[in-house]
Amino acid sequence: LHLSSFLSPMSLSTEDFMVIGPSEPIVAVLDGDITLPCCVSPAMDVENMELWWFRSKFSEAVLIYQNQREQREEQLAQYRGRTSLVKDFLTQGDAAVLIHNVQAFDNGLYTCFFRMGIFYEEASVELKVAGVGSAPQVHITGPEEDGVQVVCMASGWFPKPQVQWREVPDVETQAQDGEGLFTIETTLVVRDSSSGNVTCSVLNPILGQEKAMAIFIPEPFFPRSSPWKLAFMVILTVLMLLLLGAVFYIMREHTTKLQEMQEWEKLHREKEEDQRIKEEALKARDELQGDLDWRKSVYLAALKKAQLYADWWKEKFQALSVSLDPESAHSSLAISDDKTSVTFKDSPKDTGETYSVLGHEDITSGCCYWEVEIRNAEEKSEWALGVCRRGVERKGWYQECPGKGFWVVGVYENKVFSLPDNSELLVPVPQRVGVFLDLKEGDVSFYNMTDGSHIFSFPLASSSEILFPYFG
Repeated sequence: LHLSSFLSPMSLSTEDFMVIGPSEPIVAVLDGDITLPCCVSPAMDVENMELWWFRSKFSEAVLIYQNQREQREEQLAQYRGRTSLVKDFLTQGDAAVLIHNVQAFDNGLYTCFFRMGIFYEEASVELKVAGVGSAPQVHITGPEEDGVQVVCMASGWFPKPQVQWREVPDVETQAQDGEGLFTIETTLVVRDSSSGNVTCSVLNPILGQEKAMAIFIPEPFFPRSSPWKLAFMVILTVLMLLLLGAVFYIMREHTTKLQEMQEWEKLHREKEEDQRIKEEALKARDELQGDLDWRKSVYLAALKKAQLYADWWKEKFQALSVSLDPESAHSSLAISDDKTSVTFKDSPKDTGETYSVLGHEDITSGCCYWEVEIRNAEEKSEWALGVCRRGVERKGWYQECPGKGFWVVGVYENKVFSLPDNSELLVPVPQRVGVFLDLKEGDVSFYNMTDGSHIFSFPLASSSEILFPYFG
């Protein structure tokens, strides 16, 4: 019989081929041999293809066929010597695997995987393993309460069999040996002395095969007891159970309440202690932080105003070579060819506009400085320089202030001012200004590079902004 007659589509592909496996589970008998069918459609020669049979993943290889031969290196140990490829129909696209000496652990899903070049497809095959074990052994273990206890035991079955009595069993236990086979033991208490024969049957749910055994229980085996004695024992048992239950309930309630009270007191003490420690730690931290902030502010304020502080900063800050960005310049300004100086194209006219140009370099982090030389500083000229935020509004007249994204100082009527409040700075008009930008501490400072004196410092709104050198 041709293998493909048992197959139906399990996996489809829009590429070169599809892999087909059986639509119904394959049933195998323990210790026997079984063939798991698999083929490609349309039918083609698969001798030069790569074929894998594996369980749930590639590492659980059952059979590997590569380079026209079976590979044993990556095969699971429990399948070595027990599997072989049915090669009779490889040229017709059939690649079934034969499993010898079927064991209980062979039960489950298998994957049939074909690969040709970069294209691959797979299908699933379910194998159901079944085995019929020993006939049930039934024997009487002795009297039990008001009846006779009968035990039925059978071993070597797979999967777990169904055990049936003429009456419902009282107790049923099961176990699996090292090979995965089931041993079943079930107990029945027969209380009807007229029962006569008691039958135990064991059924394999897959194969439908059954084994049974009957035992005859003579009437003398059943215990005889006085009805008054039985009633007394029942009443005494009930009273004892009620008494024990009441004592246990009272003790449990008392113990629970005592434990809850102790736990609540413990948690309350721990919470108060944690709160006290936390408040002390926060108080100490705030006092220390306040003292550090005050000392730092006093130190920086004094240090910035110190003579030659700018020269010291030049050692700590990275010099920035600023080139002017012609695209950012006002139309009335002329930028030199080397992009290092700016002048008016013509004599400036009072148009009410603000004239400015930005440096080409954007500054995002670190500490840097650059120096600006003001030519003809002794003449009555007006200028402003510093830094501005990226994307600030610079059309027409605008206010150069931190709120608008500008941090600048300037000269008007031969006096130095800090913009925008136009506070006059009692310092001489500088001819060479150093701009020191510290994005770590979040400030920008201006120094007269002629004598090293401090002109003014601004705190920045945020040290994470992108800034550009500003000239106006």
